[in-house]
Amino acid sequence: MKRFLILMILSGLAMSCKTKNISNDLATQNPIMAHLDLVNLENDKVEVTIDPGRFVRDTVIYRLPRVVQGTYAVSDFGKYIEGLKGMDYDGNELAGTKQDTNTWVFANAQNLDKITYWVNDTFDQEIEGGIGAEVPFSPSGTNIEPKQVMLNLHGFVGYFDSLKNNAYQIGITAPDTFNYTSPLQEINTSKSEDGKTTTSVFYANRYFEVTDNPMMYGETEVEEFMVGDIKIVLSVFSPNGVHTAKEIKETVHKMMLAQKEYLGDLDSTPRYDVLLYLSDTEKEDSPKGFGALEHHTSTVVVLPENMQPEALAESMIDVVAHEFFHIVTPLSVHSEDVHYFDYNEPTFSKHLWLYEGVTEYFAQHFQVYEGLIDEPEYFSRTTQKINGSRSNYDDSMSFTQMSENILESPYKENYANVYLKGALIGMCVDILMRENSNGQRSLRSLMAELSAKYGKNKPFVDDNLVAEITAMTYPAVGEFLNTHVVGTTPIDYDAFFEKVGLHFGEAEVKTNYIQNAGNLIVGADREKGGIKFNDLVTNNSFWAENGAQPNDLFKSINGTEVNLANANQVFGEVFSWKPGKEIEVVLLREGQEVLISTTTTPSYTKAKTLLENPEATASQKELRNAWLKG
Repeated sequence: MKRFLILMILSGLAMSCKTKNISNDLATQNPIMAHLDLVNLENDKVEVTIDPGRFVRDTVIYRLPRVVQGTYAVSDFGKYIEGLKGMDYDGNELAGTKQDTNTWVFANAQNLDKITYWVNDTFDQEIEGGIGAEVPFSPSGTNIEPKQVMLNLHGFVGYFDSLKNNAYQIGITAPDTFNYTSPLQEINTSKSEDGKTTTSVFYANRYFEVTDNPMMYGETEVEEFMVGDIKIVLSVFSPNGVHTAKEIKETVHKMMLAQKEYLGDLDSTPRYDVLLYLSDTEKEDSPKGFGALEHHTSTVVVLPENMQPEALAESMIDVVAHEFFHIVTPLSVHSEDVHYFDYNEPTFSKHLWLYEGVTEYFAQHFQVYEGLIDEPEYFSRTTQKINGSRSNYDDSMSFTQMSENILESPYKENYANVYLKGALIGMCVDILMRENSNGQRSLRSLMAELSAKYGKNKPFVDDNLVAEITAMTYPAVGEFLNTHVVGTTPIDYDAFFEKVGLHFGEAEVKTNYIQNAGNLIVGADREKGGIKFNDLVTNNSFWAENGAQPNDLFKSINGTEVNLANANQVFGEVFSWKPGKEIEVVLLREGQEVLISTTTTPSYTKAKTLLENPEATASQKELRNAWLKG
């Protein structure tokens, strides 16, 4: 939805102040004016001013989002707002009432000239004892510091209940040394008299476009390149200069060329932005929620800065590939819940298997389809998704019921399964499409048909989607969706792999340094407040060869003390280790320290994995080739 916009110069802006004869608010006819001051920061806070225009009604409600699209969790951005107050047209303070965490109510709204407040950033709160029990997932959060400001605009600019469809003009004043990019149309730029600051004004058609267009301001490196007819803008902030945008560009360019080839004509945006924030994990107030948040034509990515270049490249492929495929869904194919999203009391679509599952399936499938990985690697990743889904989540839970109730227990605890079983659902539909069309139709062709039927401006009716897909495809597809997605019957993956001449067998497979083919070899020791190896460590070749044993407790990894509070951050880095990295791990075994100081080597494990069946028939091999290579 980020297109270059033509600013409509509205006539008659200087309207009469005799409002008694006007039935509608004058505010509904004009863009809401927002201003962010990135020059005069105070204690990592930004001052924001909102000028909505003149109201006629007695009462107005101003909100910051409780939930933002793509997160499927409560973020409560209102709790990062301080000192919010209204001002009347005479410059006097106009009292407002804070109704809840994210909501402010102003009576006598006819006198409301503007609202001002300070925004605290969320990255600083990602520490024990931060604001509230939870903080927003890092890629949806905000950062405010002299060198860099992460502008997920939903954390800075709110909306009036009655004006959600109003246009916005967002002015941002920043030091002249700051770099920035934005897919929003920049309609004006001016410098201060002393040349030290620049004010840029951006235009958004409605509040959705405010939330859907993140920006980075500061010491940011920017690289631009074309992938077919799509302009890719890569913005990178590496606080210690460990990585460069030029270095990362090569990985992203190669990946997106393959994605564009895979999608063919199935794309719907002239521009796509990748905003990469690399976290200095040595600092306590750096973000710790690694991953990415999709927007319709951009993504914000947060990863550790201390990753090796090879590990960073692999993570960028996996993470950004997934987010880029969101240009198919939900950009072109989405429900009414997505199209008319309520940031305060959202309802959720039944079809997370489509938005996240199919997207994740494409993000993995395109890599084998376009030759970025080989078939054994793809089979290994598929096996890991099956193992992870079955061992960690409720395999008999209705996926549509989970999706619709994703903020509630027990469904929210199963959310991460959308990236595992959700992707496997996509795989099964793809195989069924290939089987029933003699290899001529696929999940991609189905998504192209759905995109043509709906598109970015026309949502589908949530309750009708399965029936529509069935009518557009084959009875077998409808039966599968009703049985295994709407219904509660676990999927028999063996039956699908038999169709393409694959089966499960014991083999030596590559793994990483915290898993054996998808099964964790570490776990929490609540009694000792730390993390220890479990019995599976004996089957991990690297750790077994270096003398690690079950129940060994981690004391430190590369100088960082390990505890339950920082486990996700520390082992997130271990997960990204590649062969050739020098490591120093201190373990505690029966109270005695055990030092492992070495260089990582490839790690293997014996596991049941997906393999080619040597007895596969010619028709099975033909279907497999159509599925994996087209």
